[in-house]
Amino acid sequence: MSKRYQFPENFLWGGATAANQLEGGYKEGGKGLNTPDVLPGGKVRLNVLKDPGFDFELNNELYTYPNHEAIDFYHRYKEDIALFAEMGFKSFRMSISWSRIFPKGDEATPNEEGLAFYDRVFDELLKYGIEPVVTISHYEMPLHLVKEYGGWRDRQVVTFFERYVTTLFNRYKNKVKYWMTFNEINSSFHMPILGLGFAIQKEEDHYQPTFQAYHHQFVASARAVQLCHEIIPNSQIGCMIVYLPTYSVDSNPENVLYAFQEEQLLNYFCGDVQVRGQYPSFIKRYWKEHGIELEIQPGDLELLKEHTVDYVSFSYYMSRTEKKDKNPEEVGEGNILGGIKNPFLKTSEWGWEIDPIGLRISLNQLYDRYQKPLFVVENGLGAYDKIEEDGSINDHYRIDYLREHIKAMGEAIEDGVDLMGYTSWGCIDLVSASTGEMSKRYGYIYVDKHDDGSGTLNRMKKKSFDWYQKVIETNGENLS
Repeated sequence: MSKRYQFPENFLWGGATAANQLEGGYKEGGKGLNTPDVLPGGKVRLNVLKDPGFDFELNNELYTYPNHEAIDFYHRYKEDIALFAEMGFKSFRMSISWSRIFPKGDEATPNEEGLAFYDRVFDELLKYGIEPVVTISHYEMPLHLVKEYGGWRDRQVVTFFERYVTTLFNRYKNKVKYWMTFNEINSSFHMPILGLGFAIQKEEDHYQPTFQAYHHQFVASARAVQLCHEIIPNSQIGCMIVYLPTYSVDSNPENVLYAFQEEQLLNYFCGDVQVRGQYPSFIKRYWKEHGIELEIQPGDLELLKEHTVDYVSFSYYMSRTEKKDKNPEEVGEGNILGGIKNPFLKTSEWGWEIDPIGLRISLNQLYDRYQKPLFVVENGLGAYDKIEEDGSINDHYRIDYLREHIKAMGEAIEDGVDLMGYTSWGCIDLVSASTGEMSKRYGYIYVDKHDDGSGTLNRMKKKSFDWYQKVIETNGENLS
């Protein structure tokens, strides 16, 4: 008999998405252009994300832009939310498009059409008893702030962000009680275009602008926490990081130390500031060794200390294996954030290593460090899905993946971890953030949209739809 797991009574089962990957309507309702609107589709996107010369301009002759229509949630949200409700979702993690609310980002007054759209989405969710879990900035910002201010390089963006969050909290204070500030904030070490709104120029030192922009985001995040608690007293607001437990390739102390230091920088630097309220001791040596001197204004450090987050949310897709001196051929195909191939792990069709035990390790590591409630807000399998002749989509591989990761969460809860919810990534097929593809599908719901832009946009249930419905109905007891 298979083991049954006991999840908390009010566990927030659900799914996760991002505005720029599913909404579409990129010029509708008064929305301004944002950074994802100028990111091309296809695997060329990865090259663009790492291109120091990227100019944030549209080039329709050279590229396609799948985010412009995405899966048209902008017009089909009622249909999609009804399907989420049929699965039994307790929560739906979504994001708000900053440029839908402030089209340029630096206006004094918001765009009413954009605010009204999210009113309708929240009302539809609440009609079914689904709690909105809202990311305030998910890999996007108004393009005007990038071109005129250099993204988060400029301290003025903190003021614009404060105006944005104040507008959101006042408008939706009776509809949304779970918030997050910046999506996968720590990923900007590798892809600043997504999170920080700028490309590192060839003649420029990588470290100084990145850490200065991080400081601006930390100040903005702390101010958002302060405002959220003031405007919505019964709310909870968290940070969000991408977490990869980091293994040493062997027991060589040099490799162990290298893996440890890589884990500190990627997994804990941003979390320590937002959860503990101060810069960690290890980062000060790092700054010294890389010649980094931050411009910190009076009151900044006090703000960080006094306004820490209520919970820690994170994405988990894979672990990371490291060694001090690695050859290019040792690097795993799908290891966007570094690391080498782990010979003990299988990979997805995109080369992402599959490691459910790593999720249990992650949950324990994070809870031991922070002692605050945790929330797994992204986890899932990107795969090619095939429609059979009878119209069915037998994504058993996705069920297997999710089952093992949910088991790992159950084990972590038994270990004593305080886990508040699980929203698997891409509960409905959407545009991949890293590769701009539709063919990299994560959802329980298939969307008839393809990499070349063709398709009817019709929705179809996959086999995993019924499976996840039973998981939620039994509060994680029935995983078969």
